[in-house]
Amino acid sequence: MDADLLEILVCPVSKTKLYFDKNTQELISTAANLAYPVRDGIPILLEDEARELSAEEAEGYRAKKGQGA
Repeated sequence: MDADLLEILVCPVSKTKLYFDKNTQELISTAANLAYPVRDGIPILLEDEARELSAEEAEGYRAKKGQGA
């Protein structure tokens, strides 16, 4: 995921910054507890296409963000 693009993308639901998970190829919104897919390098920022994060996943991403990951 291009770092410049990641800087300007926000969650369409919460309007907060997104975190890119390289392993799952998803953009993560910890505010909305949603994971948006990235397909062929294209972020799919549609709420209907996002999957809901479990409480454990969301907490894990929040912890990573807090560590500056």
